[in-house]
Formats: sequence, structure tokens, C-alpha cells
Amino acid sequence: MTAPHSTPPTPAPLAWLATLKVYAEPASLRMLALGFSAGLPLLLVFGTLSFWLREAGVDRTTIGFLSWVGLAYGFKWVWSPLVDRLPIPVLTHLLGRRRSWLLLSQAMIMAALIMMALTDPTLALAPMVYCAVAVAFGSATQDIALDAFRIESADTEHQAALAATYQAGYRLAMIWAGAGALWIAARAEVPNAALYQYGAWRTAYLVMAASMLPGVLTVLFSREPARAPLPPARNAAEWLQGALIAPFTDFVGRYRWHAALVLALIATYRISDVVMGIMANPFYVDMGFSKDEVAAISKGFGVVMTLLGAFVGGALALRLGVMRVLMLGAALSAASNLLFAWLGTRGHDLSALVLVISADNLSSGIASAAFIAYLSSLTNVQYSATQYALFSSMMLLLPKFLAGFSGQFVDHFGYPSFFAATACLGLPVLLLVWLASRIKMASDAR
Repeated sequence: MTAPHSTPPTPAPLAWLATLKVYAEPASLRMLALGFSAGLPLLLVFGTLSFWLREAGVDRTTIGFLSWVGLAYGFKWVWSPLVDRLPIPVLTHLLGRRRSWLLLSQAMIMAALIMMALTDPTLALAPMVYCAVAVAFGSATQDIALDAFRIESADTEHQAALAATYQAGYRLAMIWAGAGALWIAARAEVPNAALYQYGAWRTAYLVMAASMLPGVLTVLFSREPARAPLPPARNAAEWLQGALIAPFTDFVGRYRWHAALVLALIATYRISDVVMGIMANPFYVDMGFSKDEVAAISKGFGVVMTLLGAFVGGALALRLGVMRVLMLGAALSAASNLLFAWLGTRGHDLSALVLVISADNLSSGIASAAFIAYLSSLTNVQYSATQYALFSSMMLLLPKFLAGFSGQFVDHFGYPSFFAATACLGLPVLLLVWLASRIKMASDAR
């Protein structure tokens, strides 16, 4: 007599210790080093560079125009199909598709940083601008290849952990490229000399160029992830079809009308954080906080809280699922902006600033880890570089556009109303996450 058919038991959730062990796996440690390589160039062509140029006597209007260098990050999807498909002579044969592009972009960043170090902006500003553009272009290209490398290096369940360690490396690099570069430049100055000392900045940027080496070594000693087979192209038209058009038609084909909902969620998920962030530093100044206080609490302690949030978000995603943590991150990010409105009523209160920075950066870390994992789950491995580049570019375009009007809003309505309004911007995001989760549940059920 045969035994009655029994339903297999539901797998128990991972124990917390087993959950946290994922961060010690080789793939996670590789992402820590590569995340550092990805985060290093950003401030070196924005905040740190603007400090250098201002100290060298470059006017603020020019420095503002130079911020357009960052458009390379917003439009990296334009050349992402080339990174996804185009082989690099010799390098691709030796290293593989992903590692060859990673190594090439890292070499471009290092070379451009060295050229920046060897350029005194008081003597010639144009070469400095060209080098900054090269750093931004190389950095955006590295992001394309690195996102594809990360997505192809692990299954969907481990993407949140890889995203968390990537974020950790990225944030540590931003500390080093921001506070670290300023500290090196200050220590390299000659005592009792002129206020602006080009040699000090040269030293700092040469050290920053050398700081790309951990990422280079990680690429050289990593294994190329298993690649999806690509159908051979018989002519240029077929290659363009596969490289440029197929990644977008694949996404729309998989999600059909739901693609519009997914894209709307991508375009708005970080809107509360990005729009509020533009006015954060002016707010600190207007509230009477000193540079030392802001540096210690916001740039130092705040980054630590973001790292903690990234690890918490990655661990929660493994236990609860990405969509639930995506909802949690969206809710916390919007709610934390209300704390800034409350801080605006407190005046110069360091304890309140610590509380607000802690809550805001913890929320941001949780949201970032979940969002990166969600974007990774949307991509087709065959087109991972192109599709992820499109998604990560889309998430900044609308928020950056709206953020341009943030100063006018503050001038007319004040900081408390501004922070409350940015919190309200997050309410439609909650609805979009809920709808996207329903669609995912229905899809998984089929």
C-alpha cells in the first residue's frame, strides 16, 4: 500500500547567524572592494574638486557650471549597450567580457586622476575640466560593467547582500575621497605659506589615483561570471538590433503594460531623499551648525549609519523578501524628512541633529540596499549591463530635475514646509511599491 502523498514542508526562514554569514562570502567581499572603486571618483569631480577650485580662486559661477560633468552618470545608458556587447581587443580574450571593461574603465579613471593632480587650475583650467570629464566618463562606464558583474555573480536571493556590501564599499570610498582627500591636502601643506598650495592638492589626488588599486587587483584576481550565450550577428544591423534594441524590447516584452508601472516606481523611488538632499547643507548653515559639527555628525557619523542601514536592509531582504523591505525603505525615507521639519524648530541643537541624521541615514541605507536588489531582479542576465544602466539612470533624472527648484521653494515657504512637502512626495511611491508587489505576487503564483 503506497503512502499518501504529502505536501513538502515549507522551508524555515534562515537563522540570523546564517543570514549574516553571507557578508563573509567571497562574492560579498569582492563587492566591498569593487564598491570602493566605484565610489571613489564621484566626490573627486564634485565636492572635493569644488573645494580645490574655490581655494585656487575659481569663481562660484564657473564651479557651478562644472557640475554638469555629472551628466555622464545620468546618460550612461546611451553607451551601456557597447559595454554589454562590444569586446575589447586582447583584454576580452584574456579576462572576459565584464572584467575587461572593468579594468579598462579603472585604468581611465586612474590616468585622468593623475593628470588632474599634475594640473594647476590657476595656470590652466581647461585641462582640469577635460580630465574631470574623463574621470566621470570612466566612472560611469565602470558602474555599467560593475552592475552587470554583480548581477551575474549571484542568484536573486543573494543580490540584496551583494548590494549591501557594494554600498558599504561605496560609502567608505566617499569618506576617503571627501574627508580623506582634504585631510591629506592639509597635511601636505607647507606651514606659514600661502593659503593656496598646489603641491598639497597634487599629493592628495595622486594618493586618490593610487587608491583605485584595490579595485584593479580585485578585478584581476576575480573569476569572470558565467555569461549567457549571445547569438552570433551576421552583419552590423543584427549586432545593433541585439545591442541597442533587444534589451529594451526584452524588458517591455517581459512586463508588457506592467513595464510602465515598474518604470514609474524606478523614476520616483528615491525622490524624497534626492530633492531634500539638495537643501540639506544650506539648512545646516542657516541653522548655525559649524563646518566641524556638520562634518563630524553628517559626513562621519551619518555615513556609519548609512552603512548600518545597508547591512540591515540586505539582511531583512534575505529574511522577508525584497518587496517588503522596499516598502519599508520608502516609508522610512519619507517619514525621516519630517524629522528635518522638526529640527527646523529646534535651532542649534546638536542632540537633535544627531537624532535626525541617525534616523535619516539609517532609512536611506535600508532603502538603497532594497532598491538595488529590486533593480537587479528586473534585469535579464543576457542584457544586464544595458538594462541596469537604464534603470539606475532613470532613478535620478526626475528627482534631480525637481531638486533644481528646491531653493525657490525654501525662499517662498521656508524649511519646515519644504521638508514636509518632500515627505509628501514619497506617498505616491508607497502606492507604486504596493502595486508592484501585487504584480510580483501574481507573477510568482503563475
